[in-house]
Amino acid sequence: MRGRTVTTLTHRYRDGVLARTPDALIVEEPLAVDLDGTLVATTMRTPGHDFELAVGLCFTDGLLGGAPVLRCRYCGTGSAVGTEFNAVSVETGGRAPVPTPRLTTTTSSCGLCGSTTLDELSDRLSPLPVTEPYPPELLLEAAANATVDQELFAATGAVHAAAAFDRDGTTLLVREDIGRHNAVDKVVGHLFLEGALPATGLGLFVSGRASFEIVQKAWAAGFAAVVAVSAPSALAVDTARAAGLQLAGFARDGQLNLYAPEHLGGER
Repeated sequence: MRGRTVTTLTHRYRDGVLARTPDALIVEEPLAVDLDGTLVATTMRTPGHDFELAVGLCFTDGLLGGAPVLRCRYCGTGSAVGTEFNAVSVETGGRAPVPTPRLTTTTSSCGLCGSTTLDELSDRLSPLPVTEPYPPELLLEAAANATVDQELFAATGAVHAAAAFDRDGTTLLVREDIGRHNAVDKVVGHLFLEGALPATGLGLFVSGRASFEIVQKAWAAGFAAVVAVSAPSALAVDTARAAGLQLAGFARDGQLNLYAPEHLGGER
């Protein structure tokens, strides 16, 4: 696997002194994803776990239509080296519905870019099964545990993380990427390829804000809860409530806000 960081020289100003010093930078490169020969997305991502990212993207966007993934490979129409490992083919043997190509490039800061509305999402996905809500203290513990495993962030300070965790707050899987949605897709793709979806009863941690796209991906994967370090958007809250998904934000410094479900037992 190619390195996910590169080293450059920078001038660091500290305590009144300007000094030349090496600095680690995160790598950002495009990844073209095709499904059964049709280009469905080009996203800016941090190289690594590319098959998970491609499969997770296809799954959370509803492109697989319940079809199994038979094979993933770099550049199904040519040489992986020729495309610098920046093209992945997801193959279902034609079992997936014929996809509609996404013609614009997805940046590292966005995912669906408004291509899916809540009404359309509700038509595609059923409400999640009712599960026991996570206690707030366990959500905070899960967020703290996931933060420990963010190696790329520790090296560069320039990536987001997503993590799956269980009812004990134990981190099961962490993925990092320059894009929030990519990190989530890598987690979902891993679970899909392991036959571990739907993720019923599991929680999803995200290191940034909880946008609509993050919540819809969690809903598609069957997670019971999403806990974010930063704020959710209004549409994310509406989506979580429609899904029956527990949603927490501002999970840091021993505090958090619970946004969904809308009504909680024991309120005062």
